[in-house]
Amino acid sequence: MAPWALLSPGVLVRTGHTVLTWGITLVLFLHDTALRQWEEQGELLLPLTFLLLVLGSLLLYLAVSLMDPGYVNVQPQPQEEAKEEQTAMVPQAIPLRRCRYCLVLQPLRARHCRECRRCVRRYDHHCPWMENCVGERNHPLFVAYLALQLVVLLWGLYLAWSGLHFFQPWGLWLRSSGLLFATFLLLSVFSLVASLLLASHLYLVASNTTTWEFISSHRIAYLRQRPSNPFDRGLTRNLAHFFCGWPSGSWEALWAEGEEEEEGGSQAV
Repeated sequence: MAPWALLSPGVLVRTGHTVLTWGITLVLFLHDTALRQWEEQGELLLPLTFLLLVLGSLLLYLAVSLMDPGYVNVQPQPQEEAKEEQTAMVPQAIPLRRCRYCLVLQPLRARHCRECRRCVRRYDHHCPWMENCVGERNHPLFVAYLALQLVVLLWGLYLAWSGLHFFQPWGLWLRSSGLLFATFLLLSVFSLVASLLLASHLYLVASNTTTWEFISSHRIAYLRQRPSNPFDRGLTRNLAHFFCGWPSGSWEALWAEGEEEEEGGSQAV
């Protein structure tokens, strides 16, 4: 590995996240918070549980950040070629586009990411905090990471507040609790951001849409030509498909199924 590869944005962002995570955890343990009180009372289960949750959130972060989000291969594998043959048999209301950057035939709901320089299946967004795209393969893990991270942040917020004692003189309080107070403010901001992100992604998952489709629906051909979301099959099926991959099938087949349902409904009327 070249030395300058260690200074790539991805390495710097992931290192920064790791250092910040363990730095905040260390501050919570070193100050007179509920963690210290539990340790002094011999109640080690809660501090150990908090550490395991922090470690779990960090491992999930690294997994989402480092894994393939669902790149469209420039040279399709045999399985992908079979999928393309199946797709060609499905009546296409909208022809598939060829990416003008990497020249691959984009499946429905795919988009080219200029930061990653690849086309991503079921593209949601490029996350600068992950330095990776969120797409078809890692979106469920991304939602799980947000949920676990929010639990850790809210618990850390409580711990930081438990160590802030405001009855001391201002100068003494600032010297003893200034770093803990700064940690409390940082955790407050992170908790708010994580809450908004988790709520928005749960809403998108429940309606089987993506951030890109939600924001840019007026620019996307397969959404402009339909009055409603063509991939929405109800809350239960949307959640089952997102988290469990059931029912399976291509987005093109799902689109064609929606077309048939709409045509059948219009004929019935």
